[in-house]
Amino acid sequence: MSNKIWLSSPHMGGNELKYIHDAFDNNWVAPLGPNVNGFEQDLEHFLKTDVKVAALSAGTAALHLALIECGVGYGDEVICQSMTFSASANPIAYQGAIPVFVDSEADTWNMCPIALREAINDRIRNGKKPKAIIVVHLYGMPAKMDEIIAIAEEFEVPVIEDAAEALGSKYKGKACGTFGRFGVLSFNGNKIITTSGGGALVCHTHEDKEKAVFLSTQARDNAPHYQHSHIGFNYRMSNICAGIGRGQMEVLEQRVESRRAMTQFYVELFADFSGVKVFTEPSEDFYSNHWLSAIVVDPLLAGFTREDLRLALLEDNIESRPLWKPMHLQPVFSEALYYGHMVAERLFEQGLCLPSGTNLTDSDRQRISQVVNKLLSQGV
Repeated sequence: MSNKIWLSSPHMGGNELKYIHDAFDNNWVAPLGPNVNGFEQDLEHFLKTDVKVAALSAGTAALHLALIECGVGYGDEVICQSMTFSASANPIAYQGAIPVFVDSEADTWNMCPIALREAINDRIRNGKKPKAIIVVHLYGMPAKMDEIIAIAEEFEVPVIEDAAEALGSKYKGKACGTFGRFGVLSFNGNKIITTSGGGALVCHTHEDKEKAVFLSTQARDNAPHYQHSHIGFNYRMSNICAGIGRGQMEVLEQRVESRRAMTQFYVELFADFSGVKVFTEPSEDFYSNHWLSAIVVDPLLAGFTREDLRLALLEDNIESRPLWKPMHLQPVFSEALYYGHMVAERLFEQGLCLPSGTNLTDSDRQRISQVVNKLLSQGV
């Protein structure tokens, strides 16, 4: 069998070991150290906004701390985009809060401003004003942040941006993750850059960052002995993982260009076939890192289904994956409220993520093309 073509595998840049060796040479293998500070500064510089970044153990940890800093507690309601990975919604449950899911709109596949307003109005009528809004930049595509922020400000509800998939993406020239009160980044192994496992919380004030760091290091009070007045967490990124991140930051812009080139590859591959639409920016206001290239297959026009294509790729040892199953369809959230008009459901039924890694070769792209063209020429 041919070698596996992965959906999105880690891709080292070459200098990661330099930072790791520095940490070992100077015995900075504890959770804190110069790599953590340096990685945070690298991210702040890259985001090109007056923000403060706290490097953490995971994007999920960052989202959890953002909810805590927004005052979300037991029984509170939090609005969350339904079409996303479960890590966007799970921290709501960590706080004993209640998720209220909102549908996507067709342009960006992200939170629909119309459904968002409907959800907030209805929850207020029921005496449950939401405590926060979690909007996701899905697969790197920026959400319609002007409209979402305007609604959030009208109702005075803080916005948390889940930009776990969107490092390097921009909306109207501004970096994703810097619009809301907090932004969340992820450096999991399949992301556009990786620290093996890790994430970061993007803050707008020094105080918010300091609180995140305090909570992420077990909330130890300033005392000579171990004293704790708050519940804390073991959420800080290690100096070793941050060293990987520093090396990855050196190639981040190249990684963004490579991902965008993969989407263009699929645009050209499917250009002459009806019924297959590649997920691309709706206008020049949006600049996606295209972390994952994705398509929607209309079986009536294409002559095959999303699943037919997935299985054809799998037969040649090529990984692809259906779009995220919406949260309101997940068994664990089956009792949750949902506001929308079936956009997320249709995308899930017809959508497919295709190999997008920055380490894909011309030979890999040729194999993908052969499988796709064979299926497209045969129909099903």
